[in-house]
Amino acid sequence: MSRLTTSTRLSRREVIRDAVSTLGGRRHRASDGFVVLTRDEMQGIADRALKHSTADGCEITVTSTVAGNTRFAANQLATAGDVTDTTVTINTSFGPKHAVVQINDTSEDAVAAAVARSEVLAKLAPDDPDAMPPLGPQQYPAVDAYFDTTASVTPEQRARAALTALQPARASSGAEASVAAGYIIVMNRATLLSNKAGLSAYHRDTDANYTLTVRTADGTGSGWAGADERDWGKIDAGAIAAHALEKARRSRDAVAVEPGRYTVVLEPQAVGDLVQLLNFFLDARQADEGRSPFTSASGGSKIGQKVADSSVTLFSDPADPQLLAAPFDNEGYPLTRQVWIDKGVLANLSYTRFWAKKQGKPFSGIRNSVKLAGGSSTLDDMIKGTERGVLVTRLWYLRPVDPRTALFTGLTRDGTYLIEHGAVTHPVKNFRFNDSPIFLLNNVEAMSAPARLAGTEAGGDVAMPAVKAHDFNFTSLSDAV
Repeated sequence: MSRLTTSTRLSRREVIRDAVSTLGGRRHRASDGFVVLTRDEMQGIADRALKHSTADGCEITVTSTVAGNTRFAANQLATAGDVTDTTVTINTSFGPKHAVVQINDTSEDAVAAAVARSEVLAKLAPDDPDAMPPLGPQQYPAVDAYFDTTASVTPEQRARAALTALQPARASSGAEASVAAGYIIVMNRATLLSNKAGLSAYHRDTDANYTLTVRTADGTGSGWAGADERDWGKIDAGAIAAHALEKARRSRDAVAVEPGRYTVVLEPQAVGDLVQLLNFFLDARQADEGRSPFTSASGGSKIGQKVADSSVTLFSDPADPQLLAAPFDNEGYPLTRQVWIDKGVLANLSYTRFWAKKQGKPFSGIRNSVKLAGGSSTLDDMIKGTERGVLVTRLWYLRPVDPRTALFTGLTRDGTYLIEHGAVTHPVKNFRFNDSPIFLLNNVEAMSAPARLAGTEAGGDVAMPAVKAHDFNFTSLSDAV
């Protein structure tokens, strides 16, 4: 594979020097000269590739990215880097046969060679029984996911954000001595999809992601906080640092509590860690073929049946201000608002184009975002209204157990606390749990307003509320912090 990737890194000394408060107005950007390609430049690359195609179908995806990152650990800034990359993905088809080749070299010779290689591979490939013809021209809703505030973030700005955690961690001492580690990545990206049938889809976005873990120096406490926003200006680094530091301090010397079914107050990240996994099950074919929690006992799917508490509405919407996802899927089909669970009732499932045609159903595209609508409670309200329960910061190491019920097992992590008589009283040892997002959404008692999540496992853009629910199944204890 040819590569055209440029990376610039600052030394540890340079990062620390640039982070101190005596910058004197000096402005240094490792990303000077690194720019995202324009739509015309990306279309030019796609057109050059398409002109070399002799296949029945050829789809070109061009992705141009400029990303800056800062890492820190052990209370020290570690690395800062800026990476620019352009990838060209060529999907060639001869009837039901297809193959994909990806390159990073956009020169005429490299593109021509990659197209030729994809055609050789496609002819050797077995027939794809789900193959569909390429889409023609489409109309797309406008989604403005690009922010100059994010695209122009400098290494100094990232370092200053890191220092909001590093400085108080360094200053901590005694029983509350803390060690901070985190990762900040700021991305400016554009994607163009074009094919021989005349389709051309383009989307540009920015994204800022900051995740922070703070451990107490004695190793008994751990706290986590994070944020993800299209707009860097919405990232409150100081609040993230304060939250993680407080979590770590309050989780020291956790006590063991008997496993069992508890009322839980799950913070938004913990809700997302479990509920976003429904993305893997919102598929009509799985339900129709009896492989899904949304399979009806009488056959087919549960569309139209109640599957969650009536307070639950789960949807995808690229234009939602907390999501701002691409307005098309990976085939270039336009995406609009899609409601999956409407006030507890399964309203829709996702159909591939092949399965939609086979079943005589409308095709609405393959989702790239998900949001749980939430409610009017606050996290404090939920805690105050809980006689005895468990507050969970986030979940970790989730693994599937039973696809028919969407049952998963996993662990709590980075701050788990006992709630008694409406107050958080003690840190408790982490639990292993066996539970399902379906069970959780059937046991909802209260929800907060949703927040965009910093950590997503199922892919795409995710926004979730905090949730209070009863009968969450903790099965055993874990000594891990």
